[in-house]
Amino acid sequence: MENSVNKTDKRFLLGGILIVIGAFLLLGSMDVFDFRISRIIFSWPFFITIIGVFILVNTNKKIFGGILTGIGLFFLLERIVPGLHYHSGIIIPVILISLGAYIILNQRRKAIEDPEKSGFLKKDLIDDVSIFGGGTKIISSDNFRGGNITAIFGGSEINLTGCKLAEGDQYIDALMIFGGTTIVVPRDWNVVVNVTSILGGFSDKSIRDPNIIPDQSRTLHVKGLAMFGGGELKNYL
Repeated sequence: MENSVNKTDKRFLLGGILIVIGAFLLLGSMDVFDFRISRIIFSWPFFITIIGVFILVNTNKKIFGGILTGIGLFFLLERIVPGLHYHSGIIIPVILISLGAYIILNQRRKAIEDPEKSGFLKKDLIDDVSIFGGGTKIISSDNFRGGNITAIFGGSEINLTGCKLAEGDQYIDALMIFGGTTIVVPRDWNVVVNVTSILGGFSDKSIRDPNIIPDQSRTLHVKGLAMFGGGELKNYL
């Protein structure tokens, strides 16, 4: 069921991108916008916009996806609207302000969802953020239910060998941009990796023991996006 939903979301994303490009081409031919397709598509703002929309549609990180989309569209306007020019010095301030807004909004979201545990790692859920840094986290849980991992210009190692997976389908949503993460799982877990890679990669290096039969009633799904970064799933011998 989840795979069917993901395929539908990706079709909507592709369709939406084609509609937007077609609309700009139409407006450009009507001299409404100065739209030269090579100047738009082969630019970093367009790339950031597409990544932001992808994150919005395919991951749970709606705040981060919305901020990336906003940054991309903001700088795309300069390439579309005649006479509009930004000073080159605003690029870094805009990115820093956006990053700060993401950190604040993401923390506020966690406080609203669980005001008593805000700022602390939940026992059964992980919410790891590594920005310009990282480290190793050893998780212990008798009912692990997945969570979120974000690595931007940083990285982390998440050790789940002390956990027992909750029944049913559990999900880790990983976002790796110029960074990476390593997820260490017990050898008897049933794990499915479905990470989209853009100039990056996420490898499944876990070793399957033929003498161990994974419990099919408990499955960990690792999904998300690796862009200019990546990671791996592994287990210890």
